[in-house]
Amino acid sequence: MKINETILNSTKISLELLLQIFPVVALWLGIASIASASGLLEKLANALTKVLGPLFPDIPKGHVSLSYIASNIIANVFGLGSAATPFGLKAMSSLQELNEDKKTASRSMITFTTINTSGVTIIPTTIIALRILYGSKNPTATVLATILATSLSTLSGLFFDYLYRRKHE
Repeated sequence: MKINETILNSTKISLELLLQIFPVVALWLGIASIASASGLLEKLANALTKVLGPLFPDIPKGHVSLSYIASNIIANVFGLGSAATPFGLKAMSSLQELNEDKKTASRSMITFTTINTSGVTIIPTTIIALRILYGSKNPTATVLATILATSLSTLSGLFFDYLYRRKHE
């Protein structure tokens, strides 16, 4: 009996959270859409592709994969994980086209997965929204910790990715 009650209460709480968080996420997705329509995301992606070149030596210069990867990173940096997903899927799809062995992930696919999974986040939108919903006096208090933790995880991931590449070259 207690299990059923807990399941039903959890479902209710989850739905309430979803309904409360949706407007905040929608706001940020709207901002991302405006940034995309204005060309800001494209400019940021173009600037970022220059930095990504050395991380992805297997991707030809100017290939669309780099733009998708850059767009995914930018969306994740601003805490827009749901907006980053389509870019990530397009990036993996275009990386698969470049992949010679279709049954195994390429070096670039592994590096992208590392960056995407550990991604640096400057504005943790969902965390801020949850803290606002639960009445936090300082909902942005976790921003610095988030930046430090995600930066460290990304640098660590890239370091181990580099070591793995060197070992298997």
